[in-house]
Amino acid sequence: MNSLDYMPFVQKHLLDHGTLFRRHFCTTALCCPSRVTLWTGKAAHNTNVTNVVPPYGGYPKFVSQGLNDKYLPLWLQESGYNTYYTGKLFNAHSVDNYDSPHAAGWTASDFLLDPFTYWYMNSTYQRNKDPPVSFEGRHSVDVIAEKALGLLDEAVEASKPFFLGIAPVSPHANLWSPAFKHGNHSDLEDIEFSPPVPAERHSKLFEGLKVPRTANFNPDKPSSASWIRKLPKQSKETVDYNDKFYVQRLQTLQSVDEIVDSIVGRLEDLKILDNTYIIYTTDNGYHIGHHRMQPAKQCSFEEDINIPLIIRGPRVPKKSISDIVTTHTDLVPTLLRIAGAPLREDFDGLAIPLTEESIARASETRHEHVTVEHWGFASNEGQVFDSYPRLHPNNTYKALRVISKTYNLHYQVWCNNERELHDLTTDPGQMVNLLHPDEEAPERIAGAPLDKVVQRLDALLFVLKSCKAETCVQPWRALHPGGNVESLRDALSPRFDSFYEDRSRKIEFDRCEMGFILDAEGPQFKQDGFLST
Repeated sequence: MNSLDYMPFVQKHLLDHGTLFRRHFCTTALCCPSRVTLWTGKAAHNTNVTNVVPPYGGYPKFVSQGLNDKYLPLWLQESGYNTYYTGKLFNAHSVDNYDSPHAAGWTASDFLLDPFTYWYMNSTYQRNKDPPVSFEGRHSVDVIAEKALGLLDEAVEASKPFFLGIAPVSPHANLWSPAFKHGNHSDLEDIEFSPPVPAERHSKLFEGLKVPRTANFNPDKPSSASWIRKLPKQSKETVDYNDKFYVQRLQTLQSVDEIVDSIVGRLEDLKILDNTYIIYTTDNGYHIGHHRMQPAKQCSFEEDINIPLIIRGPRVPKKSISDIVTTHTDLVPTLLRIAGAPLREDFDGLAIPLTEESIARASETRHEHVTVEHWGFASNEGQVFDSYPRLHPNNTYKALRVISKTYNLHYQVWCNNERELHDLTTDPGQMVNLLHPDEEAPERIAGAPLDKVVQRLDALLFVLKSCKAETCVQPWRALHPGGNVESLRDALSPRFDSFYEDRSRKIEFDRCEMGFILDAEGPQFKQDGFLST
């Protein structure tokens, strides 16, 4: 929603001195699963951390899956780096369980803990092995700004190469429950969600600004499938509330913008800025009013998955924009390559090129697909109505994006086996589901008959829904081991028509579940899949 346009320090320090990867995607549009992917280099179906709270997600699930011994900070330490972190690590990382066990791999840390994580004016932090400390009455992002500078100074004083992670909660919604006052947790449906709370110095900015009125903002006609297609058009009162929600998101982002300025300034003072890589991103995107939805994430629309990624550092092109496809599974391989560390064979992603020459090569050779997945409920962080409750229970799906110079497609299969196909070349707002009976579909898209394109996309998603390691990067090779197919365009060759018509298996779910349960996921490629050609 154009948030970078309202962040002058990000523009000055990062966009003007680095590269924006504008086709960067998260693979699960929900904070905890996305963060685990970011730290492990693995898709959520391979980490089995698929929600924000137990039993399917949160810090306890991260630990029970053995991932506290297998993630980025440990690998960096093995390569001679000190590691530092402040802010939110995971959901359900709390005042009750922060030490059972402590998060591994950090030289020094100052974690923001539940249930205070999203309570802007009453945060609780926990440093190293010390007990938690409350900062009631201070703005959470101002607290983290101080802690980040302190950790940076600590890292430089150690005279070793270092990694520093800074994770403020802005612009997440503010969350409050009476139970939080006593350090207790609440059921999600009992928590009060409200717009994010800006620091007082930013509280008058951007007044009167509105959510960009794109074609998919509170549209006259329904779109998508499943529960989204049943949503009524929002009232003027709801639109007004959501506009204010949007303004407060931009206001709270000013504190994040100031952190960028302070960190870059300190790096410059320390004379190490030119030898430092800075990576700016987020765990998921956000929608407000798009497709008639209330403020939240967890969908596979562009607003939720196409997120900022800016990288500044040695030899990274300045004032540059890249259109290569990248995802959160690529960040761990990228960071390890920067550190000169070995890459693990079980990564589901591919290191992002960071020089002008390597980016140019990647624009011709890099894969064109993104795997997107989600399990469980879809939340509503705005106003609650009878027609739009706090939680929609069946928001489990598998989806993919395929993007090249000649096509731009989004394909999704819901757990009730409804399907969606959007051609973003002609429909950038994803308003027309070409597979819905109420829509008039063209005979051809992407230069081929519609039914043949759907066959190929279904086959591709069938592989990606359960892919591991190299297969996640090169899925067409699992279908065509001869190596004669590297893209959708290649797969659309008429020579493969009989293969996709006669020998392919259609992707489908057996049932909807709140988390990743294999026997609910339908046929699997390795066990039930194609005969390859």
